[in-house]
Amino acid sequence: MKIDALRFHNVKRFGGRGVAIEGIGDGVNVLCAANEFGKSTSFEALHGLFFLPHSSTAGGVRNLRPYSGGNPLVETDIAVGGARYRLTKKYYSGGFAKVVDLASGQLIAQADEAENFITRLIQGGAGGPAGLLWVRQGVTGIETRSRTEEESDRQVRTSLLESVQGEVEAMTGGRRMAGVIAAATQATAELVTATGKPKAGGRYATAIALRDRLAEEALQLEKEVAALRSELDQRSLAQRRLAELEQPDARDSRKRDIEKAEAAFEAAKSQADRLKTLHAELGLARERRDIALRDLRQFDGALADARALAEDNRDAHRRRDEAVERRRSTSDIIARAQADGEAAEQEEIDARTLLERLDAASKAREAAERRVEMEERLRHGEQLRDTIEGCEAQLSGLRLPKGAVDELADLDIEIVRLRAVQDAARPSVRIAYDPAASARVTMAGVALSDGEERGYDVQAQLIAPGLGTITLRSNRAERDDTRLTQAEGQRQTLLASMGVADLATARAQEVRVQGIEAQANEARARLSIVAPDGVDALRQAVAVLADIAPADGDLEADPAEVRSQREAAVQRRREAVQVIRATEPARAHADEAFVAAETRLASLRTREEQVVAILGPAEGREARQQELTERLADREAVLTKAQQAHDEHAAAAIDLDAADAALRRVRSVEQAAAIEAQQLRENIAGWSARIATKSEEAVEERWRETLEARDAAQVRVTAFEQEVAVLSRLTQALESARADASELYLKPVMNELRPLLGLLFDDVAITFDDRTLLPHKITRSGQEEDVDRLSGGMREQLSVLTRLAFARLLARDGRPAPVILDDALVYSDDDRIERMFDALHRQARDQQIIVFSCRQRAFQKLGGNVLQMIDWVP
Repeated sequence: MKIDALRFHNVKRFGGRGVAIEGIGDGVNVLCAANEFGKSTSFEALHGLFFLPHSSTAGGVRNLRPYSGGNPLVETDIAVGGARYRLTKKYYSGGFAKVVDLASGQLIAQADEAENFITRLIQGGAGGPAGLLWVRQGVTGIETRSRTEEESDRQVRTSLLESVQGEVEAMTGGRRMAGVIAAATQATAELVTATGKPKAGGRYATAIALRDRLAEEALQLEKEVAALRSELDQRSLAQRRLAELEQPDARDSRKRDIEKAEAAFEAAKSQADRLKTLHAELGLARERRDIALRDLRQFDGALADARALAEDNRDAHRRRDEAVERRRSTSDIIARAQADGEAAEQEEIDARTLLERLDAASKAREAAERRVEMEERLRHGEQLRDTIEGCEAQLSGLRLPKGAVDELADLDIEIVRLRAVQDAARPSVRIAYDPAASARVTMAGVALSDGEERGYDVQAQLIAPGLGTITLRSNRAERDDTRLTQAEGQRQTLLASMGVADLATARAQEVRVQGIEAQANEARARLSIVAPDGVDALRQAVAVLADIAPADGDLEADPAEVRSQREAAVQRRREAVQVIRATEPARAHADEAFVAAETRLASLRTREEQVVAILGPAEGREARQQELTERLADREAVLTKAQQAHDEHAAAAIDLDAADAALRRVRSVEQAAAIEAQQLRENIAGWSARIATKSEEAVEERWRETLEARDAAQVRVTAFEQEVAVLSRLTQALESARADASELYLKPVMNELRPLLGLLFDDVAITFDDRTLLPHKITRSGQEEDVDRLSGGMREQLSVLTRLAFARLLARDGRPAPVILDDALVYSDDDRIERMFDALHRQARDQQIIVFSCRQRAFQKLGGNVLQMIDWVP
């Protein structure tokens, strides 16, 4: 396959534009241009055409779409054998793919058929030869990449080497070896995953699942068999226990124990009731004795209180009389001080009123003087504001739009430039007369001077006396330069919007506006001095001053003398307040003493009433005391007798709690035996039912059968494990054998690479990695080095040379594919890059190579067919 042309429209930075690269030939083709010119875009457009389906909206297609949106379109002309085709793809809205035979113009495939046609061309998609030989910008192919990308490229290289080399020692390399390895790999993949785990849905995984399921069923059945045996043992024990509980001797013994305990409880209960009665009688006797004792003690205490109350009453009356005298004297002092303070306060009020009248008169005189000043400032401020308003009125009709004058000036300059361009582009005529000639040639009735150059538009006529008329034609279409017309139209529109005739008038009006604005600014500055807060605020201040009342006319008092009188009155009022404050604590103390004395007298009267209520009249107090003493003695004797009877009966009583506990114990024994017997009967019935059910299900037989099936499944799993191990061992052995034959296996690519290496390096040998089939180590001057530790320039040179070698192998295999390099030599020095150019031309004898680069000076020495990017309309 060979590429003849590439065209694309609305791709990446070429939004709304079309670009074409025509005339791509055999050998080396070079497109050199500056950065951002579109070289990498061309590469990606070509890559998208071959590898991205027209119906896709994946990341690669999204990257082709410009930021402004739209539908990318890519087409290329190719030659395959003796036929030429045009491949076209459009993405997103209205997307399509089609293949046209350029010889006949016939559409031979479209949509999915066109995609299949392209897939057959590139033979393997991105993992095919084109994906192997097309080098993106910044990618060498030697650097570390993802596992999927490396494996894809490795398979392409392997397939190519096998195809070229043929059968290399029946089972140590070549296609038969690859077929056996592929078969072993496929068989292994049917059983396990890449990580060695059983593959889901495979035979190995199914056998493991069956074994695990049977093992789980066997475990469950084993639990059921163990449960059945446990229930048989439990039922036997329960039957023996039930027989023990239901023996007649045991039932009779429990009945006799209950009857004996009930008789003992009844006797203890009768004795307890008698003891409760005696206890109640004892409590009543003790209560009556306590009442008699309390009454006697209360009477004796009241006698003592009566003797103390007499002395307390005398002392309380004395204290009350003293408090009343202190209250009277302090009240007189406070009354006199209050009278003096009130008189002084009235004098202070009179003096303050007189001072306020004097102060108001003074402020009224000052306000009248300030009002005159403010009225003058108001008049001046109103004049300034009228000036500002007048200026604003003039400016509203004269002010031009911002930037309009500069825009008009730019338009005038542009019109002059466009007219000059037109004049320069017009054809002209000039005549050099012979010195002896007397006649003059005329043009449009005007004679042409010697050496004078005169221009014309489409046609001009020269009249030469004695010769005739000479007609001159420019033989080109009249220039249709709409830019001058548009510029003149814009100028007229702008002049109309500004209301002026030309730029000079606009400039003069702008100067006038600036003068008026200066006058208005000066008036504003003066107004800010005269009326900082504005004319309205100044007018309000004048109105406030006008509202102040005029001063009283006849006030003859001296303000200093009035102030002295007010201060003397204030001092007398303060002295009166001090007297009151000094006397009030004494009066308050007297009030507290009086209240305390009255309170104590009231309390004494209450206590006296209580004592009289207890003792009664004075003449009967001795008889009352004798009566209380005798009653206490009688109740003490009754209490002693009741206590003796209670103690005697309590000593002979039976313990009621013990009898009750014994009765409850024997009853609980009988009840527990009945409950246990009933529970045993229910359990025995349940166990019997479950045992019968499981016996019918043949649980033990099913358990033995499941164990046998599980063992058989384990045997099958073991067989699969052995099969996986054998396949893995076989694959390793075959890979090892192929690695041992790698020198012969890689001989074709080494034969192609050796002369290319000789162009660049002296005494350099390359070792390929058996796994990736890429350069792994180099040996120079007897020292071995890893490729990934080489300089960036040498790595990219090895990458390009290796791809050229594989491209030659593809051509020999009947699958020629172009080599496309997008800025693939960016780290090479001047000497090495010229040698690389030689290598490219050496391989390009029967190979198409397309190079994109931004290094214009360096790639001038590459030579080859120089490509150009031109505009293209689909």
